[in-house]
Amino acid sequence: MTVARDEMLSIDQVIAEIGVPRATFYRWRQLRKGPKAIRLPNGSVRIRRSELERWIETLEEAA
Repeated sequence: MTVARDEMLSIDQVIAEIGVPRATFYRWRQLRKGPKAIRLPNGSVRIRRSELERWIETLEEAA
């Protein structure tokens, strides 16, 4: 059995997948309402696929 690596998504990939404007996503990050992110040493931000899915599940539960 092989273990799949947890894909690291860019912000562009995340906003395309969830269908929100970039400004909305950044506002959510400022308010700490978005998915947990990782800042890489080069300054870019990535979001693990598993974290995005977990975050979406919390939104479904709250609806």
